[in-house]
Amino acid sequence: MWTLPNILTLIRIAVIPILVASFYMEQPLGSWIAGVTFMFAGITDFFDGYFARASGTVSKIGQFLDPIADKLMVGSVLIMVVAVQWVDGVHVIPVVIILCRELLVSGLREFLAGSAVSVPVSTLAKWKTMVQMVSLGGCCYIPAWSAFGLPIYEAAISLLWIAALLTLITGYDYLKFGLKHMLK
Repeated sequence: MWTLPNILTLIRIAVIPILVASFYMEQPLGSWIAGVTFMFAGITDFFDGYFARASGTVSKIGQFLDPIADKLMVGSVLIMVVAVQWVDGVHVIPVVIILCRELLVSGLREFLAGSAVSVPVSTLAKWKTMVQMVSLGGCCYIPAWSAFGLPIYEAAISLLWIAALLTLITGYDYLKFGLKHMLK
C-alpha cells in the first residue's frame, strides 16, 4: 500500500479539496492556485505509473486507485468550471459528454472485471486524455491568463470540444468492445 506510486496517487486524491476551494477564492489568485494544483496532479499521475513500472511495484490497490483518482480530478474540474461559469452556455455540452463517457467506461470496466475481461486503453484514448488534460488545465487558468489579454478561453474551449469529440469516438469503441463480451 505505502509504495511511492500509491502515495503519489493518494496525494492526487488529497489535493482535490484544495483544487475545488481555489475556484471560490478571489480571482485571479484562485485561478493560479487551481492551475498549479491541476498541473501538480497531472505530474503525479505521470510519475505514479512511471515509478510503479520502473520499480516493479505495480499493485492491485494502485491499479484500483489510479483511475479513480483521475476521474475524481477530471470530474471535479469539469463541475467547478461550470459551477463558476468559466465554461457556460453551449460549451457545457462537451463537459456533459466527457462526464457521461467517464461514467460509462467506469461502469463497463467494473462489469467486465466480473467476467475477468480487461478493457485495454487505446492509443486514441491516450490522446483524448492528453487533449482533455491540456484543455482542463487551460480552463483552470481562464481568469489568470485572461487578465493578460491572452486568448486562453478560446484555446481551452476549442480543446474541450476536441476532447469531447475524441471522447465520443473512444467511448463508442469501448462500448463496442464491451458489448461483444456482454452479449455472449
